[in-house]
Amino acid sequence: MIVMTPTRVVRNWLPGLALAAVLIPLAGCRAADANRAPEAGAPDACAVALGAPAGGGRLAPEITRLQQEARRSRGAAPAIEKLGWQYVEQARLSYDPGYYKLAEQCALCLEGRAEAGDRHTEAARLLRGYALHNLHRFAEAEGVARKLVAARGLPFDYGLLGDVLMEQGRLGAAVEAYQQMMNLKPGPQAYSRAAHVRWLKGDLAGATQMMKLAARGASPADVESSAWAATRLALYELQAGASKAARAACDEALALLPEYAPALLARGRVLLAENQPAAAVAPLARAAELNPLPEYQWALADALRASGRGGEARAAEARLVDRGEADDPRTLALYLATRGERAETALRLAEEEMKVRADVFTLDALAWAQRAAGRADEAFGTMKRALAEGTQDARLFAHAGVIAADAGLTAEARRYLGRAAALRAMLLPSEQELLTTRP
Repeated sequence: MIVMTPTRVVRNWLPGLALAAVLIPLAGCRAADANRAPEAGAPDACAVALGAPAGGGRLAPEITRLQQEARRSRGAAPAIEKLGWQYVEQARLSYDPGYYKLAEQCALCLEGRAEAGDRHTEAARLLRGYALHNLHRFAEAEGVARKLVAARGLPFDYGLLGDVLMEQGRLGAAVEAYQQMMNLKPGPQAYSRAAHVRWLKGDLAGATQMMKLAARGASPADVESSAWAATRLALYELQAGASKAARAACDEALALLPEYAPALLARGRVLLAENQPAAAVAPLARAAELNPLPEYQWALADALRASGRGGEARAAEARLVDRGEADDPRTLALYLATRGERAETALRLAEEEMKVRADVFTLDALAWAQRAAGRADEAFGTMKRALAEGTQDARLFAHAGVIAADAGLTAEARRYLGRAAALRAMLLPSEQELLTTRP
């Protein structure tokens, strides 16, 4: 387990690398074309990176300035590197994965310009690694991270390595990488990763403690990182049954970024847990408008249906199904399996996702889809693998209970459904119906 007390400290600063660089099952990630490598004969990376529209929002002027600086300067590498990290931040703020692709182009541009031994070679690698990670090209990102660790072993090199190992289901190796990051540079980026690992291992109190450290330690200049940490903290507090603290954390995040979709989603989830679906509709609708991922549409549809607005709920569900395979196939697989619809499609999506990532939540999606396809015995074996790390998650427990009941494992079904019921605040209304399963 990651410790709080480092063995030594190395000061290092990396522009644009925020807490949210580590992927968690909070708000998903649009995955369209995420696993597709650049095609042969693709346009010149520098031309793409320096000629792309800046987009809107508060980062657009700085993106334009850096593009202009890189085009007119012989020593353009520093500007290109900064531009790449600006694209990463723009992707986080706009929820548009296309900016991660532009960050990758910046990295490829840097690599093409760098000479042997040039520091920008390693800088380009780190930028490309984080772009690949956020585009769900985890195996490629691992190769980049291992080269970085072998060549220099800076804190964020280990952070990247831990992130991609975790996504691929190698949590033990990820913890080792994160511990190296913590030893080299304790700080909000390391604390946020430690929090997530502790949560995955079933230590909610420890996760909450570490995320509070991350939230307090985030740079005032990086409001997105602070808002992300507060949002994640809100969900930890909700799981602990502290809805007042959860609301306060949501308020903190939205005070920093009023249009922050993950915080709006979290606020809606808190209101649903408090049995206020009508009040939950407004923040969930705005969150889904900003970031129309399946997870957002699902929560919105449930709030609408619970508020007696069935027609609008069906429209949200139609958007979820229409875009889900491109945007977030794992959540679409979970949704279809929960609804008992298109079981073979759900299974195909989950099996394809397992080829890319094999973490706890992908194993859960696969087990749930296997159950929907009538393969309860196989599903229970997969579900046991999903639970092996000790994650205390209501959805995992609910799925495990229903699968066990289908497999005729009465004692296991009762145990898992009881654990899910104790955490029912973390389930969407449509998922809470699973708790009525009779072993």
